[in-house]
Amino acid sequence: MDNILNKLERKLGRFAVRELMVYIIGINALIYMLRFGMPQSDAISKLMLDPHLILQGEVWRLITWVFIPPAASLLWIFFVFYFYYLVGTGLEHEWGSFRFNVFYLTGVLGTALAAFITGEGTTALYLNLSLFLAFAYVYPDYEILIFFIIPVKMKYLAWLNWAFIVFTVLTAPVPNKVAAIVSISNYFLFFGGDILSTIKHRGSAYNRRKAFAPTSKGTMHSCTICGRTEADDITLEFRYCSSCEGDYEYCMDHLKTHEHITTKK
Repeated sequence: MDNILNKLERKLGRFAVRELMVYIIGINALIYMLRFGMPQSDAISKLMLDPHLILQGEVWRLITWVFIPPAASLLWIFFVFYFYYLVGTGLEHEWGSFRFNVFYLTGVLGTALAAFITGEGTTALYLNLSLFLAFAYVYPDYEILIFFIIPVKMKYLAWLNWAFIVFTVLTAPVPNKVAAIVSISNYFLFFGGDILSTIKHRGSAYNRRKAFAPTSKGTMHSCTICGRTEADDITLEFRYCSSCEGDYEYCMDHLKTHEHITTKK
């Protein structure tokens, strides 16, 4: 994936929109204020992602749905926009403008594809979740203050978002299932290779540790008194007692202090 992005960036990098998230948030804020000032207006419906109307010629809906702000109070929407800004600019700083543009556009196309597959429109919820998950993957230990009080690392919030997506896939209607899966395709496109590589390496490391780790079944020595083996302490030494009748082995702590085992009565 990196090689493909590098080639595309060399050819198309000059067309990247810098600070893309700032523009998206700005238009979201403008539409929010218009809706806040004119709650009876149906102008928002003209922006929604509707595959049937798109096929009838209203092609602007392929893009305009990303500018529809979530329904929230004036105070809460401030935190929402700030969080969008934090996540978007953080990813752009890490990747550069071109790659962030590609990531966002892939999410937009994935969501639009989900709408055409199911025949029903959707919101930018899952697209924004993909941004959040990407940020949490890149900056897992970044802390945010919930309500300006509670510090929480991004990786823990990401698990909550994954749980929400899984819950949606398991319980929601089919349109929501498809939207939840397809619209985060950008996340797996960018990080799928790394995730698979990590899983593979962890599996290999586990197998190596398992192969070389001493186990009770694979030990060669065991003390008759205390039961310790070389798995408990690799520095332990064991000896057979010549005075015991039979093959009885002892660690050095009990070799000279044990009672000899005999068959005589």
